[in-house]
Amino acid sequence: MNNTYEILSKVIKNRRSIFPASYTNKEIPTEVIEQILESANYAPTHKLTQPWRFTVIRKEGKAKLGETLGQLYQAGVPAEKFLQKKFDSFGEKTSQASCILAINIQFSPDKLPAWEEIAATACAVQNIALTAEALNVGAYWSSPPLIEHLDEFLGLAPNEKCYGLFYMGYHNEEVREANRTPMAEKVTWIEG
Repeated sequence: MNNTYEILSKVIKNRRSIFPASYTNKEIPTEVIEQILESANYAPTHKLTQPWRFTVIRKEGKAKLGETLGQLYQAGVPAEKFLQKKFDSFGEKTSQASCILAINIQFSPDKLPAWEEIAATACAVQNIALTAEALNVGAYWSSPPLIEHLDEFLGLAPNEKCYGLFYMGYHNEEVREANRTPMAEKVTWIEG
């Protein structure tokens, strides 16, 4: 069997969402973040629009993001439904991560339908997730409804939109078995 395939298959099959509560305090070096981001640039992209855009949030920026998410939550929920625990969770989660990537898309409506730009960005995020796994960095793509309101915080242009927050951190989690049904149940073959 091909050694490259075996390595790739292992990385794909071992990738899991690792949540911020499992992260250690060890900081991810800038060079490692750059390696992870560089892999995104090789995702498939129709007409080479390369719509993926990332905002790297680190150090004091994480606290600012946590505060902003908390403020957005408080402003958007009726007082009788406000939960202090949920409000506090935004700052807690952002502080647990070593780095957070805002996953943004720069749309080119004159060139492609939006779904193609979203699909290309999702492929870029998969590259990021696999590279993080290969570098022993835990990662988790979160897409809370509050990201709809982060345009100003992230400095997004009118043709850009945030599609999630990608939390990253070193961790000590054991490899977990994947919970997947057999591929044969998801494939139909037409051969004649």
